[in-house]
Order: sequence, then structure tokens, then C-alpha cells
Amino acid sequence: MRVPETDAERAWTAVLGVGLVALVGGSLAFPDRVYGGFVWHYFWGPVYADAHSAACAVWDGGARTLLYENARCATASGIVAEPGYTLVSEVGYALTLVFMLTGVVFLIRRLGVGEEYSFLYALFPFTLFGGALRVVEDANDTGASALTYPLNALLISPVIYVTVFALTLAALLLAVWLARTGRTEGYERPLFAFGALFLGATLAYLCALVVVDPAVSFHPVFTILTYAIALGVTAADYWLLTRYAPGALSGTGFAGAVVIFGHVIDGASNVLALDFGQELGLPYDLTPKHPVNQFIVEFTRGTLPASVTETIGAAWPFLLVKIAAATLVVSLFDRRMYEENPRYTVLLLVAVLAVGLGPGTRDMLRATFGV
Repeated sequence: MRVPETDAERAWTAVLGVGLVALVGGSLAFPDRVYGGFVWHYFWGPVYADAHSAACAVWDGGARTLLYENARCATASGIVAEPGYTLVSEVGYALTLVFMLTGVVFLIRRLGVGEEYSFLYALFPFTLFGGALRVVEDANDTGASALTYPLNALLISPVIYVTVFALTLAALLLAVWLARTGRTEGYERPLFAFGALFLGATLAYLCALVVVDPAVSFHPVFTILTYAIALGVTAADYWLLTRYAPGALSGTGFAGAVVIFGHVIDGASNVLALDFGQELGLPYDLTPKHPVNQFIVEFTRGTLPASVTETIGAAWPFLLVKIAAATLVVSLFDRRMYEENPRYTVLLLVAVLAVGLGPGTRDMLRATFGV
């Protein structure tokens, strides 16, 4: 039976259409201002430069130029885009994520899934898979992989989110079909299995690179320590919350602890890779990939004496921020919120988990495989 389209769904579709027309039309009408100054500068340019392992990519009157020296990037004329995120791009991605989440809510409502926290657990391996898949592109920069532009652009943020979403959606549709045709008791277990399969294949590929590419090495201590720290910190946080602030987990329960765990992975992996990379076997400490990480590291180094940061590092405040922020966000998901709109609540938690566990897994595996 076909479910009739609601006013909210029609409004969402209309906003999406207007946004696309404005973006495409503005880029065609004002290419330098709209496309070059906004789309290229903050969104596609960083992806293009990253896909070519360049220091930056320059847009100048419609011409694209790749530069491989930071000094040339600093003096280049035109609109310069460097690999990585900016505050503008991160805000844009966050707003886009919230908007697209609404569309996904409409989709899963039509599929009749996503009302229980089991949906979050079933998607857990997909968040790990997204982080691991990004490391494939990081390893691609060593030259051993056959991935070249534009294929490798599918593995660079934020395009990789579309890639992972497409694979996740295909897995969800197949899992729902298996459940509805009586081949499985529910959709959650096959969905989890598909995610685990994607993750396993990606890790197997990275392990194969260890054998064929001298630039890729294997340092399992990073994964072991990251998970040990994350499990210990999350267990302590969960115990404190259930004992002294039980209302904080009233709407999420154990699912809230899973979300906190994902963000502690992000914090712990950054501390280990940024501050103790060399001590744990890497030839050098890794560098931050996000503006927030970079800001915290620079703030810590500028605030504390060098003798302190040289001993305990400068990235540890990021771990504290992740713990506090994740705990605060989880506490906002009360029981009433879940009862009034369970699908949107569960999907928001999935998104909160993904923005912590995905980047955290990437940083952890970058250090684990020395890329």
C-alpha cells in the first residue's frame, strides 16, 4: 500500500529543489563569486587538492591549477583552496547533515524501520567502515594503490559521506527485503552483517598494503590503546552518570553510552597520534585534520609552558572536550523526545555517533597503518 506524501515531505522536497537551483544557477550566472568564492573555496577545491595530493588548488577565472609547495600557495593569485576543513565548510556540512537527516527520517518511516535503538547498533559497523575507508585514500597518497582521480575523490571528505551513505542505503534496503520476505527474522542482524563485511574488506585491503607498500606499516598498539582508553573512560562516565545523574541517560540508556564511546575514540586517537606518535613507533607525530583539533592544540601550546606540553602533549584537552560534549549532547535526548518522535531521535543519535566515531576511526587507523 502506497503511503501518501505528507506536507512536510513536500516542503522538504521543495526546499531541496530551491537550494539546488540557487546553487547551480548562481554558479552559472556568477561563476567567480558563487562557484569560485564559495563552492570551490570551501567545498570542492579542498577535495580536488586532496585527491591530487597537492598543497592547494587555485581557481582563477575558471582555470584550475594544482600547486605542490606551500610557498607558492601563499603567493598565488586567484581563489586558493587547501585540503582539509574550514569553519565555513564545517558549518555548511553540519547544516546539510541536519537537513538531510530529515529526508532520511521520511525514508525510514516509509520503510517502517528505525524506531528502536537496535537500529543504531545495526549501523555501528558502518560508522567504523566510513573511517576505515577514508584511510584507504590516505594510504593511496603513498603511491601503491591504483586509485586515481576522480575515483579517489569518492573517498575524500565530504564526498565519502555520500559514498558511505549510498552503500549503507543499499544494505538497508536489502536487509529490509530479506526480513519482509521471511529470509531473516529482522533487518537488524543482516544490516549489521553487511556493515561488518564492508569494514572487514576495507581492513583486509589496508593489511594487504602493508605487504606490498613499504610506506605503509603496521602499528596495532594505536588501535589497542585507543580502544582500551575509550572503554575505560566510557565505563567510568557511564557509571558516574547512572549513579549521580541518572536523568542524563533517561532517554537513551546504553545507546547513549555507545555514542559517548564513539566520541572518546575520537579524542583518544587524537591524543595518541598527535602527541605520542613517535613514542609509539611512528617516524613522526601526526598533524590535526580538523580546525577544532588544530585550535585546541595551538591554544594549549600558547597557554601552557613548553615544559608541560613537551611532557604531556597538547592534544589532551581535545579528549576532555569530546567527553564533556558527548555527555552533554546525550543528556539532551530525554525520554519525552524519544516517545514523541522515536525515528528522528534514533537517527540523530546515529548522526552524533558518526561524527565522532568516523573521524576517530580514521585517526586511529592512520596511526595504526602509519599513513
